[in-house]
Amino acid sequence: QVQLVESGGGLVQPGGSLRLSCAASGSIASINQMAWYRQAPGNQRELVASITSGSSRNVADSVKGRFTISRDNAKNSVYLQMNSLKPEDTAVYYCHGIITPASFFSQTTRSYWGQGTQVTVSS
Repeated sequence: QVQLVESGGGLVQPGGSLRLSCAASGSIASINQMAWYRQAPGNQRELVASITSGSSRNVADSVKGRFTISRDNAKNSVYLQMNSLKPEDTAVYYCHGIITPASFFSQTTRSYWGQGTQVTVSS
């Protein structure tokens, strides 16, 4: 089945940088949209950034100017470059995709989620 796997999280000092990666695997016909969400302990999950198949991007105001989302359609991957990190950026970051499978059993477009990767910004 279709799976999303995140990588690149870790511990970084304030002002530092991290680059998150998310790779979609399985039988995929198309990826219509990919996005990054984050959730801090006790908080609701929030949208950080999204990108369409045509590379139209949306970035949350809280990270605008610091984070950049990009995708590689050939690799079925999406990336989040995070610069000038702040302690309030600490959260579990989740990859999300709106994907049409190309399997024998399913060709219906639906939402998929990765397992999440921890980002901690601390001195």
